Amino acid sequence: MDFSDRIQDLAKRIPRQLESVSTEEATKHAFVLPFISALGYDVFDPSEVTPELIADVGIKKGEKVDYAILREGKPAMIFECKAHSTNLDTAHFSQLHRYFHVTDTRFAVLTNGVVYRFFTDLEQANKMDSKPFFEINLLDLKESSLDELKKFTKSQFDVTNILNTASELKYVRELKRHLADELQVPSDEFARLFISRLHEGVITAKVRAQYTPFITKAWNELLGEIFNDRLKHVIGQPNRSATTISDATSEEAAVLPDEEAGDQSDSGKDIETTADEIQGFMIIRAVAAAVVDVQRVVMRDVQSYCGVLLDDNNRKPLCRLYLSGKKWQVGLFHTEDRKEIRFPLNNLSDLYQHADKIRTTIERYDAKVESA
Repeated sequence: MDFSDRIQDLAKRIPRQLESVSTEEATKHAFVLPFISALGYDVFDPSEVTPELIADVGIKKGEKVDYAILREGKPAMIFECKAHSTNLDTAHFSQLHRYFHVTDTRFAVLTNGVVYRFFTDLEQANKMDSKPFFEINLLDLKESSLDELKKFTKSQFDVTNILNTASELKYVRELKRHLADELQVPSDEFARLFISRLHEGVITAKVRAQYTPFITKAWNELLGEIFNDRLKHVIGQPNRSATTISDATSEEAAVLPDEEAGDQSDSGKDIETTADEIQGFMIIRAVAAAVVDVQRVVMRDVQSYCGVLLDDNNRKPLCRLYLSGKKWQVGLFHTEDRKEIRFPLNNLSDLYQHADKIRTTIERYDAKVESA
């Protein structure tokens, strides 16, 4: 099993184990140590991976980091771990900062076992940057992220090589974050940039208010079109659109619950697939990957919700995403009678709480096929 396979195998196990892993210590053993092992390091050899490495920092004695990967007897990478439920955006990791300052290590990692953030000292020598230069989310793996992560493996670890690309990774990451913010709520400067190309004259508050919704709509439609093109390529269904859904056949409509059958009557209406729906669909795919080929998991957007089907078959609904109103919900079909049961969503990450229900639905559909 090569490096990529080891990481993907770990990523598939995580959703199944999340509910039974509740503490920081459990997160370390269930997720972090297997991650370090997947990088090629021997977690049972203290000369290679040392838990709770201690350093004296100024007047503070006995400062610890959770794990240190050693090379030639010196820490090359240090880890501070949090419980998987911890939001890393608000997590405190002052020990990591202090330890980085008094050792020769060039790389520090903050993780909750799912997301790994890599830091170095690009801005000031021997002082850990406040923002990471690289981040990887095991529940949202990308090929480019795996390529970068591979540089930290035991066989390929090279400080100079990693640092040569660290600046680019950091600033591209920050730009992507700013672009995502502009996509959701365009800033005044961003809005003016585009309004000035459409509007002649002074850009007043009234003009900004008039044009800003158009900018947001254009962003979402463009992303939807790009996603749709890629989705068609992956699934191999050039006639199926993720943003404009045609009528279902009469046979399909006949087997749908009344609510969905009614939605099939939206003949000729354009269905706008939002960025939230796209992200939700990708989470469902990530959850389903543990038990099925993700190419079998297909989006079917209709007027009142965004549906996710197995095998693009209306008889095999996995879930329905209701994300258009103020109160988000997900409809699931995990019970024997296949009746939809709705659950509230505070945010899209809540979908992971229903991973077992989604997988149960998939397994039930496949079991019926095998017994037929």
